[in-house]
Amino acid sequence: MSPIRQHEALAQAYDGITAVVTPLDDAGLQRPTRCRGWVVADLLFHVLCDAQRALVALASPAPGPADVDDVSYWRAFTPGDDDVSAGHAWWARRSAAAFDRPTGVVRLWADTAPAAVRAATAADPDGYVTTQGHVLRVPHLLATLTTEAVIHHLDLVVDLPDAPRPAADPTRVAVTTMDGLLSDDAVRPAGWDDHDYLLKAAGRVPLTDRDRLELGEAAGWFPLLG
Repeated sequence: MSPIRQHEALAQAYDGITAVVTPLDDAGLQRPTRCRGWVVADLLFHVLCDAQRALVALASPAPGPADVDDVSYWRAFTPGDDDVSAGHAWWARRSAAAFDRPTGVVRLWADTAPAAVRAATAADPDGYVTTQGHVLRVPHLLATLTTEAVIHHLDLVVDLPDAPRPAADPTRVAVTTMDGLLSDDAVRPAGWDDHDYLLKAAGRVPLTDRDRLELGEAAGWFPLLG
């Protein structure tokens, strides 16, 4: 299996989201998602903020060394922190509602996501950047952005059965992140495909009794991120 170039995986991840939201009208952008309280436009606004953060981070070089990598970065985000999650959810809903129409979020996304990808492509892969109080190597920053985009892509399409799913390379990046958060001794159930794994690892889909039996002690670590 060939190595993944992180900026290309991010480009595919963002293109995948664009392919989901571009055909939708205002009614389609108000369909529910897997994120509690958010419709498609709200969740797209949240991912838009990630693309904007990418632009800021990639223009914010740091001397290094890194204090987190693409896996340990996620350990600062505690799954199930209801107060923080509810506050951000409410802010994103109100921000998305400030657009005259839901399609306004799509237009801003269509301008911002490609700009973030261009910045990622131009960034020094041996460099360091700062974001959210951390210093990361550039490829690790891009991997975190890709992981979040893939999971939210899966969140977006829960009520859009004909929408495309995330591409293979960005999915591999997200799966590698989850593997890093899971113990080396744990093995994911054989019946899970990559998207099942991501949805269960991110707490979008609950573990079944069979999952818990197959995971054993590792079941207690789910969700791996929130």
